[in-house]
Amino acid sequence: MAGVLYVLTFVSIPTLALYGPVKSANYVLESGPDTAAIVGGILEIVVALAGIGTAVTLFPILKKQNESLALGLTAARILESATIFVGVAFLLSIVTLRTDGAGADSLVTSHALVALYDRIFLLGQSFMPAVCDLLLGYMLYQSRLVPRRLALIGIAGAPLLVIGYLAVLFGAIDQHGGLAGLSALLVAAFEFSLGIWLIVKGFDPGAVAALERKRMPFEQTRSSVEAARPVDGVPLAST
Repeated sequence: MAGVLYVLTFVSIPTLALYGPVKSANYVLESGPDTAAIVGGILEIVVALAGIGTAVTLFPILKKQNESLALGLTAARILESATIFVGVAFLLSIVTLRTDGAGADSLVTSHALVALYDRIFLLGQSFMPAVCDLLLGYMLYQSRLVPRRLALIGIAGAPLLVIGYLAVLFGAIDQHGGLAGLSALLVAAFEFSLGIWLIVKGFDPGAVAALERKRMPFEQTRSSVEAARPVDGVPLAST
């Protein structure tokens, strides 16, 4: 399931073209269908839900490697998806302005909404994926659930994406330019390759078994502690 969800996170690629009209300067003054913007919004919602799904489906196995990092990955994915939802709301608000006939008075508002979308896209889909892939790549590398060379792509791609994010943030490169795209190349390759790998081969059975053995003493200790815990403030009687 995680593999399918990772592949689904790439369905929003067409939004690069679909969002062109709604982000244009005079969209609220023009006539015509809003289908492209609405379809783009739906695709991004699919990506947001799939992103949360990847973390949720991977959590049961990754927590056996490092529960804190696995929880951190889940939280980061949820935050990333939340920014996608907000970004979609910004652009669909422009559609609402046009359908309501807001006219020239809404031009400044529409331009502000586009700027807000670009900024939250930069945070949610440029910075947060780096955090997610660094956590995931590290856990996969340590656990050997997938080939280590695949995990290294994510580990190497994360800092490159952060560098690209900072370069855009400080105006050194264009957000929609080629250099920004290159900074995201390794992260994209990692997530797509991981999705295909999980669909075709899944996790390494030996690595999964090793994680089960590693987790067993911890589970036994926790069960013993819970069994010895006082009930309603009264210690359990010893036999």
